[in-house]
Amino acid sequence: MRLVASDIDGTILGHDGKISDRTVRAFHACRDAGVELVFVTGRPPRWLTPLQEQLGHSGKVICSNGAVVWDLAADKVLASRALGLEAILEASRIIKSIRPDALFAAETLTGFHLEPGFIENATSELLSEVTPAPLRQTLTVDDAVVKFLAISRCVTPDEFLAEIQPAVAHLVTTTHSAPRTALLEMSVPGVNKAVTLAEYAASLGIDAADVVAFGDMPNDIEMLRWAGEGYAMASGHPEAISAAGQQAPHFDDDGVAQVLEAKLAAQRV
Repeated sequence: MRLVASDIDGTILGHDGKISDRTVRAFHACRDAGVELVFVTGRPPRWLTPLQEQLGHSGKVICSNGAVVWDLAADKVLASRALGLEAILEASRIIKSIRPDALFAAETLTGFHLEPGFIENATSELLSEVTPAPLRQTLTVDDAVVKFLAISRCVTPDEFLAEIQPAVAHLVTTTHSAPRTALLEMSVPGVNKAVTLAEYAASLGIDAADVVAFGDMPNDIEMLRWAGEGYAMASGHPEAISAAGQQAPHFDDDGVAQVLEAKLAAQRV
């Protein structure tokens, strides 16, 4: 175990926004043992505060499902892969033809764009920062869109993905990570967590065989398959569990911490 790569939400971070003390201790023990840590998330860079405040992490984070590599210490982007405006508009047209109720949003390197109704909660912090408008009106060719989003309130997340993924595969890579909300996350074709994690590991001279990865949702599947030891959370999505080589205990039982504690103990023997 030379590198630990972990998803955040549903893997180490709960709905209460907290990382358990046991999990924090396990990651600190990895760091003390000389094991590299990298967090691999669908979150954008602006939502990485828990890593800094609760874990004291100041290293690299792979964000937006692999589209961005972010340096927490320097607070800057190191690498990114952005979607072109034409691909976004064509994908939105196709999605609307299949699911007319769909609404869209776009995460760029400099901000967030969303359409009216994309966020239902009128008190959302995002709505105080962004004025909703059709993406066709707010996005320009100069905007570096690292994640394109589509939401539907008429289907389940798995149904929405099954409908849309094959129809837009020539334009975007499509996945989802929200357990109960039909929210699709789209990026440049061929980009996912595994692709960027593999590049990052290679830059450190670390092979896949020496990587332990943790995740819980469909957007983690490629990463769990790529890592020498991929652990899906027992509390995770069935497809993530079936894709992973191994299973970590339930999130509520500090599953990641349990696995890391056992591995560190074995390495000390």
